[in-house]
Amino acid sequence: MRALEVADAGVTSIQRPEPTIGDEFQSVHAELADALVVTVLVRLALPEELDVRFGIGIGTLEVVGSSPYGLTQDGPAWWAARQAVVEVGERQRSMPHLRTRVVPAPTAASPDTGLVNAYLETRDFIVTGFDGRLRRIAAGLLAGRSIGQIADSEGISASAVSQRVRRGGVRALTESVAHLPRGAS
Repeated sequence: MRALEVADAGVTSIQRPEPTIGDEFQSVHAELADALVVTVLVRLALPEELDVRFGIGIGTLEVVGSSPYGLTQDGPAWWAARQAVVEVGERQRSMPHLRTRVVPAPTAASPDTGLVNAYLETRDFIVTGFDGRLRRIAAGLLAGRSIGQIADSEGISASAVSQRVRRGGVRALTESVAHLPRGAS
């Protein structure tokens, strides 16, 4: 739940990230960039020993009900997201670091999902290599915290945080998030 709260604070949502049945969660975003940011923020906010797979569907969906587990969704985007999760599972055999995939619904106007999925393969590779401290540092930077604030919370020097940012791939991650195209739904 805390990871979902962290992720929700970093983006604009039509439907904030909410748990559903089992170990799943759903969220809805007007822009693909926001969905991409949610997925990385959830990964960064999870305890080091945990990880998750994501399927992002592009298209339309409808809310067909609600339960104590959250909203019940259906529609082309929902089914595309399910397909994306299945594809992640299949691709993990050859790319164990992979966690995220985007699939457009058959009738959806969408960006070049090949390019988006190539970005995600690289991004997921970087994040999979993070230890718990690098996850926290990256999450802090993405939340707008300063190097000094992160150093204080980690109990290390600002210089040590800066070195980890430069050497550990954190800067590549934060820059890639900053450059995600907005207004490209």
